[in-house]
Amino acid sequence: MPSVSMLGQIAEDAPTYLLVAVRCFALVMTMPFFAARTFPRIVKVAFAGYIAFLMFPHVDFSSYVRFFEPNGGISLSFILLLVGEGAIGVILGLFVAILFAAFSSAGQFFSFQMGFSASEVYDALSQVENPLMGQFFNLIAMLVFLHNDWAQLIFSHGLESSFDSLNALSLVASREKIVQFLLAGLTRLFADAFLIALPLVGTLMLVSITMGILSKAAPQMNLLSEGFPVMILLSFLTIWTLLGDSNFGFIRFFEQSFLSGLRSLGRLFAASRGGA
Repeated sequence: MPSVSMLGQIAEDAPTYLLVAVRCFALVMTMPFFAARTFPRIVKVAFAGYIAFLMFPHVDFSSYVRFFEPNGGISLSFILLLVGEGAIGVILGLFVAILFAAFSSAGQFFSFQMGFSASEVYDALSQVENPLMGQFFNLIAMLVFLHNDWAQLIFSHGLESSFDSLNALSLVASREKIVQFLLAGLTRLFADAFLIALPLVGTLMLVSITMGILSKAAPQMNLLSEGFPVMILLSFLTIWTLLGDSNFGFIRFFEQSFLSGLRSLGRLFAASRGGA
């Protein structure tokens, strides 16, 4: 009986449900962890459909009514609305992907100094060829993301507030604000990646300078063969120290970046609502 009632509610307002489902599906397909190929496509579709079913009774799409065909047909205007809803879902997923890309890029910054630059493997989370340390940092970020229930926060707060303040029509009116938000996010990506990698890059640079001085002072020590093990050991020791640092550590930095990014996303939605 519940499944019949659910299908009945969807059939009564199918155009609205389809618009909500497209935004939810676009978010699921672009959001890290959920977008991984290890998740079957049918699971993603079912998950997005269930989220859309929970959302669409609380969504106000009255501004879309004039684009709906009286006989239930699909017009060009309705297709453009679907594209706009999908673009909003992609923007939400891209916001989370930028945070994970910062950690992945940080691992790429110092992989060469550690001697791991040649060990590129396929990362199932980011779905790209990633150096070993980039994949390691990406995995740490994913564990923190799931441990703090931020996935639920994205769906319950971010997705819900996007329905309240942003639609396909206001997306066109606020396109300049959205482009600025994405460009600022990409700029912040490289800045955050540099800050994450800075302790390791500095440590490895000092080790390289020390090894160079010692190799000039005592060439017979053959420090070239001993340099990489020392760098690898010091790098993992630095990572272990920063992971346990509660004041300035990788986990603390990721938490601050996520909450700051979520506030920026809220400001974007507020500005889009005001400019709609």
